[in-house]
Amino acid sequence: MSADYPHILRKSDIESNAFSFSHPWNPKSEIVGTMMGRLAGLKRTGVSLVKLPPGKESFAYHMHHREEEWIYILAGTAVTTIDGSEYTLRTGDFVAFPTPSVAHIMANRTDQELIYMMGGENLAHEVADFPELDRRMVKLDDELSIYRLSDGKPFAADGA
Repeated sequence: MSADYPHILRKSDIESNAFSFSHPWNPKSEIVGTMMGRLAGLKRTGVSLVKLPPGKESFAYHMHHREEEWIYILAGTAVTTIDGSEYTLRTGDFVAFPTPSVAHIMANRTDQELIYMMGGENLAHEVADFPELDRRMVKLDDELSIYRLSDGKPFAADGA
């Protein structure tokens, strides 16, 4: 980080701390981004700069029970699926997911890179559902547990 002040991130800080992420439950997921909020010392608020390559999706189709989220498109065109319906988002568009949210995902169906800011809360306890995968993730502090939505039973690593 910049020597000017510990909570100022310069463009070089943001670029040098970018990393690639693919959600393990979605083979189309691939984002490159920087978690600027964490890098600058924020504990309760997440703020990230994200680049979504052509043909890729953000995460897995999901919804949050406790953590609010938002997305602001900086460059490019996205198709977002929200609660089963598709919407096109373009530069300057904003979408919010108050809790409990509805299921959502971002996709880049163009041949140009999609760049957006995203953020939300970083609570110690959270419940997120992945309806297409029949999974529920429960976060209690640093412990994650996965359950089947259909019957509430623990989700085994082998899918059984």
